[in-house]
Amino acid sequence: MLHINNMTFRIGARSLYQNATIAIPDGQKVGLVGRNGTGKTTLFRLILGASTPDEGSININPKHKIGTVTQEAPAGPESLLETVLAADVERSSLLLEAEIATDPNRISDIHIRLADIKAETAPARAATILSGLGFAHTIQNRPCSEFSGGWRMRVALAATLFAEPDLLLLDEPTNHLDLEAVLWLENFLKRWRGTLLVISHERTLLNKSVDHIIHLENCNLTRYTGGYDFFEKTRRERLVLQSKMAARQTAERQRIQSFVDRFRAKANKARQAQSRVKMLERMEPIASVIEEKTISFQFPHPPLLSPPLIALNKISVGYEPGNPILQDVDLRIDMDDRIALIGANGNGKSTMMKMLAGRLMPEVGKLVKSKKLKIGYFAQHQSEELNPDGSVFDHISERQPMEPPARLRGHLGRFGFIQERADTKVENLSGGEKARLLFALMSLEKPHIMLLDEPTNHLDIDSREALVEALNFYEGAVILVSHDVHLVSLVADNLWLVDDGKCKIFDGSINEYEKILLEKRSVEKTNEKIRSEGPVRPKENKKEQRRLRAEKRAETANLKKTASFAEKKIEKLTVDIKNLEEKMSKAAFYTSTPDEISESQRILGGLKKNLSSTEASWLKMHDTLDANED
Repeated sequence: MLHINNMTFRIGARSLYQNATIAIPDGQKVGLVGRNGTGKTTLFRLILGASTPDEGSININPKHKIGTVTQEAPAGPESLLETVLAADVERSSLLLEAEIATDPNRISDIHIRLADIKAETAPARAATILSGLGFAHTIQNRPCSEFSGGWRMRVALAATLFAEPDLLLLDEPTNHLDLEAVLWLENFLKRWRGTLLVISHERTLLNKSVDHIIHLENCNLTRYTGGYDFFEKTRRERLVLQSKMAARQTAERQRIQSFVDRFRAKANKARQAQSRVKMLERMEPIASVIEEKTISFQFPHPPLLSPPLIALNKISVGYEPGNPILQDVDLRIDMDDRIALIGANGNGKSTMMKMLAGRLMPEVGKLVKSKKLKIGYFAQHQSEELNPDGSVFDHISERQPMEPPARLRGHLGRFGFIQERADTKVENLSGGEKARLLFALMSLEKPHIMLLDEPTNHLDIDSREALVEALNFYEGAVILVSHDVHLVSLVADNLWLVDDGKCKIFDGSINEYEKILLEKRSVEKTNEKIRSEGPVRPKENKKEQRRLRAEKRAETANLKKTASFAEKKIEKLTVDIKNLEEKMSKAAFYTSTPDEISESQRILGGLKKNLSSTEASWLKMHDTLDANED
C-alpha cells in the first residue's frame, strides 16, 4: 500500500526526516505519534504529494484512492446530506450519466456498476455517519452555510469517511468533536476495513482503533505492534534494554582500549593488541538513550474557603430573554470537587461554564458565590485573544504590573517557560505553548475553581499526561469539558450530564456513559435500517436458513482454530525474542566472533518480522470473528 524508502526531508537547515523507511501494508490501521513539531503533519503532505522529499521516495499503488479531510470546510447552499453524498465521485458521475445515456448497453453497465457499489444504500449510510458525528436526522437537509466552522469540519470528516478511500489519512480528527462523537468515531474506525493512518493525541482512540503505532522521533520512523498503551510499555522496555546494552558496550570498549594502550608497544603482545584495535573498529556503537525533556505543569494551591464555593438554586440561563438553554439547575460546587460536564455539543455545556465564570448571568433562580472566591477560566478559543506581538512575559506582567518580575518569571517556569522562552513572542509559539500560556494566566491569582473548556486540543500526549498530573495535585475544584476520555476518566470524580435543557448529576462512570451511548446508537441504527429497507420479513425456506447457519458455524470454527494456532505462534516468537535479546544484552555476547554477532542480529530481525506478520494476521482473523458475532 504505502512504502517510504530512505526518505530525507528538510525545512531550511532543520531535518525532519533522515533516511526514514517504513511500509504500511493493505488493511493495516496505524497511529502516527510524536511530539508537537516533529513533522507528523508534514508526513501527510509528503504522502499527498504537496511536498517532495529531498532524498528517497514515497511509493503508493496508483490505483488506490487516498482520502483526507480538506482544510476548507464546506460552506455552500448544498445540504449536509448532499455534501456527504457528493464525496463518492463515482456514484455521483454514474447517476448523472444515467440521466442522459441513450445506449442500452451503456445504461445496463451503469446500473450494474451502481448495484456493485451499493448506490441505493448510500443515503442511509451517509445519514448514519452524519448522525454519529452529532447531526440529528431532522437537520441533515439544512444547508452547510447555516452551520459554524467547527460543525462544517464535522461535515468534511463525514464526507471523507463516506467516500471509503483505500488509504484514509486523518490528522487530529477529534479536534472539532464532542465526547459523544469521539466515542462513535473510535468504534467506526475500529471496524474500518481499509488502510488507516491517523495522527492523534487521543490515547483512548489509539488504543481502540489502530493495531500498530509508528513513532516519529529523532528524524526517524519506528513501528510498534498494538495500541498506544502497548507501544508505551514496549518502548520503555526497549529504552531500558538499549541503555543497559550501551553501558555494557562502553565498559567493554574501555576494557579493550586499556589492553591496547598497555600492550601495543610490547613486541610479544603487539599482534593481540592489533587484533583488538580491529575489534574496536568493527564494534557498531549502540546509540545512547537521550530522552527529550518532558513538559510539566504546576498549578498554585489556593487558600481554603468554607463550602460551598458556588450554590445554584433553580437556575435558568440563556442568551435570549424567555428562551433559556438550561432550566432548573440545582447543584453545588465544593473545594474538593472534580467534575466533568458530559453531553452532546449544543446542549449547553459551554453555557454552563460561562455562567459559572460570571460571563453569563442567570435569568431565573439564585446563584450564590463565596465572597473571596477566585475563578480561573480556560475557554476553547481564548488563544485568539492573545496579542501576537507581545511576549509571554508581557502578557503576564500586564495582569499584575506591580508584582516583582522574578515572581512572575517563577510562575511562568511552572508551565515550561524558562529563561529566554518567557521572552518569546506569541506569534512564534506553537498551539501547545499557547495553551500553556493560558494555563499560566488563568492560575496566576491562585483560583479556587478552574473551569477548563476543551483544554487538550493543542496538547500532545506527554503534555496531556502532565496536565492530568497537575490537576490531580491541584487542591482547588476543577470543572472540565473535554472530549478526551482518558483525561476525564483520570481527573473527574463526578459527571454532570447536560441534556434536554437540564444539568443533572450522572450516576455512573464515563465507561457506563459510553455503554449507554453505544446502545442508543445501536437502536438508532436498527430504526434507520427499518426506515430504509422496511420491516424484516421472515424467510420462508427454513431449511436454507439452517444450511447457511451451519456453513457460518463451520467457517467460524475453522477461523477460531487458525487464530488459536497463530496465538500460540505469537507466544513462542515472543519468548524466543526475549531470550535472544537477553543473550545479546550480556557483555559476554560481544566476545563472540563478528559473524556470530551478525547472525544473532539477523535471526532477531527475522523473528521480529515473523512476529509482526503473525500478529497482523491474528488481528485480521479476530476482526472477522467479531464481525461474524455481530
